[in-house]
Amino acid sequence: MSGSAEEVRKHIATYKKIAGALAVGTVVTVLASYLDVSVAIGITIALVIATTKASLVANYFMHLGEERSQWLMVSLGLTAVFWLVLMLVPLFTMSDNVGVHKTLPNANAAVHEAEEAH
Repeated sequence: MSGSAEEVRKHIATYKKIAGALAVGTVVTVLASYLDVSVAIGITIALVIATTKASLVANYFMHLGEERSQWLMVSLGLTAVFWLVLMLVPLFTMSDNVGVHKTLPNANAAVHEAEEAH
């Protein structure tokens, strides 16, 4: 790290901009929690916001944007692939039951008890 005052001021200005962007992202996260959307859309919105904020932190505060290591890029790519697989596994396990009507064994137990009481 060089010691020139101008370069230090430039880094501090960048950190302030990123901190402001993270603060705005936090406000957007809170406002998005009040949206009346389905669970799937809500999770998608939350993941997009969280990914954006995490990438800002990783690129600027962890200085990963300045790294040029091939192994770092490979490990980040593998992490993204494994994350995608973990997100898709529940979706694929649900898709084999879509449209199949299933009744629960004691779903109407309370109704039958109420009818027998009369």
